[in-house]
Amino acid sequence: MPTSEPTTLTATEILLELVDAEGRTIGTAEKLSAHLSPGRLHRAFSVFLFDPQGRLLLQQRALGKYHSPGVWSNTCCGHPYPGESPFVAAARRTAEELGAGPVRLQQAGTVSYHHPDEATGLVEREYNHLFVGIAEPEQHPAPEEVADIRFVTPAELAELRAARPFSVWFGTVLDAVLPEVRRLLPEAGW
Repeated sequence: MPTSEPTTLTATEILLELVDAEGRTIGTAEKLSAHLSPGRLHRAFSVFLFDPQGRLLLQQRALGKYHSPGVWSNTCCGHPYPGESPFVAAARRTAEELGAGPVRLQQAGTVSYHHPDEATGLVEREYNHLFVGIAEPEQHPAPEEVADIRFVTPAELAELRAARPFSVWFGTVLDAVLPEVRRLLPEAGW
């Protein structure tokens, strides 16, 4: 779930935090090298924001992204800098990508996965920290990060997933976060 970082750095200059199977930090690696086959387990985060009606805010990744360009995914995702807490990174990137003001995020667990991305030849091997929250009604996505956004109901999400490509990690992180979403938004039908 790579994201763009400050424009002065490239994917080979940004460091990610490598972790063991329990999520303990064991070192660092360049962002791109961590995503080359067979992949190296590293820390990531995924944010799922919902509007007051319980619709999920999706983003279509910008076409200029080096990994998974143009595909739909969860509200925001990325990697903490080494030593940065996943919560701080999730709040930071949500603001950078969506132009959202302060968002109240709540931790919703973790999930690990190893997903090759046939479209790019890269690998997502992540220890992913999950967060949920309520979205502001108006978003101002950064065009270098986000091509489009959409609020969807569960039925609309199913239709969109049948018609459009989604990130290789989306199904895994969605399944992992749904128990917390159902607890927070029981009337939304997730």
